[in-house]
Amino acid sequence: MLINSAIFLHCILISTMFLQPKARKQPQELDDLFSDSIAKAAPLFPQSSVSPLFPPLVPAFFIIGDSSVDCGNNNFLGTLARADRLPYGRDFDTHQPTGRFCNGRIPVDYLALRLGLPFVPSYLGQSGMVEDVIRGVNYASAGAGIIFSSGSELGQHISFTQQIEQVTDTFQQFILSLGEAAANDLISNSLFYISIGINDYIHYYLLNMSNVQNLYLPWNFNQFLATTVKQEIMNLYNANVRKVVVMGLAPIGCAPYYLWLYGSQNGECVKEINDMIMEFNFVMRYTLEELGEDLPDANIIFCDVFQGSMDILKNYKSYGFNVTAEACCGLGRYRGWIICLSPEMACSNASNHIWWDQFHPTDAVNAILADNVWSSLHTEMCYPSNLQEMLAAKAR
Repeated sequence: MLINSAIFLHCILISTMFLQPKARKQPQELDDLFSDSIAKAAPLFPQSSVSPLFPPLVPAFFIIGDSSVDCGNNNFLGTLARADRLPYGRDFDTHQPTGRFCNGRIPVDYLALRLGLPFVPSYLGQSGMVEDVIRGVNYASAGAGIIFSSGSELGQHISFTQQIEQVTDTFQQFILSLGEAAANDLISNSLFYISIGINDYIHYYLLNMSNVQNLYLPWNFNQFLATTVKQEIMNLYNANVRKVVVMGLAPIGCAPYYLWLYGSQNGECVKEINDMIMEFNFVMRYTLEELGEDLPDANIIFCDVFQGSMDILKNYKSYGFNVTAEACCGLGRYRGWIICLSPEMACSNASNHIWWDQFHPTDAVNAILADNVWSSLHTEMCYPSNLQEMLAAKAR
């Protein structure tokens, strides 16, 4: 059933690929928003006081990851994993698609405002001038995984290792433009955010690519992934990175696609998938805890997205949601069979939905998760501290 549905899905996607607009730099409207985005932040956070932050809490914000934080890099790639058409972006500040896999903002947009910075631009959307990336850049690519080949059936993507290489290129640009001392100071005081790993399940382990399930039990597979992330963070540390937020994986066993695929009767999550995700987060959290103790001056926090997401799913009414299992955009049961392809496939109001499409949450969920990363506003999900506490402790 999975193979047949995947073939059908790819046929639909391929038939629409040539209708995609040409890849271009991010819209001018979005550039214009950068200048006043901080001033607009306050009404978006009614439960906590948000004021313009000048000077910024960190000099720059750098993002590494997958579609959970891609803000437009895949617009420039030959891939089926694209979000550069409506209804994606319909509730964003510009009401236009930007490449974000959401109806509106992604978590790092909210966090950028908390840090006193503008929305972070995509790496591939920049001209190459140091002025374009001096306040941060987003390297994330939809379909990317910790494993190089994860998501390769979708087409081009920038893998985790390749994104780290792009970070290194940016650092070299800083050194050449600013001088080594100033560049090292910028890098060591900036914040790095990593959100990756879910595609290693969606597009690798759960599809049993390369016979992986017969070679690795979930526990061993998770240890392999966590060790790889650990090594790349050590590489970043050796390049003077000191502040890192690592996001855990979301409960994709509750995602509309898997509810459809596994024939969930009443929206019950797929336990066997969620068990693997919980295990990954457990391994990742304690791997990073040990790493933080081994690296002098390193500030590494781990945020358990599974934990924060399950709190939303269990207490959805108190968060203002009334649709927990069905996506806002898609076709089939739970709108999880066919991906979001056109505005006609989308619900009229995404704000009362937890899921935007087959795999991605709505803007409303992203705002809640960002609040938790920042200050544990709704529930504690970051260890050993939230981001606000981490930055405050470093400032003392």
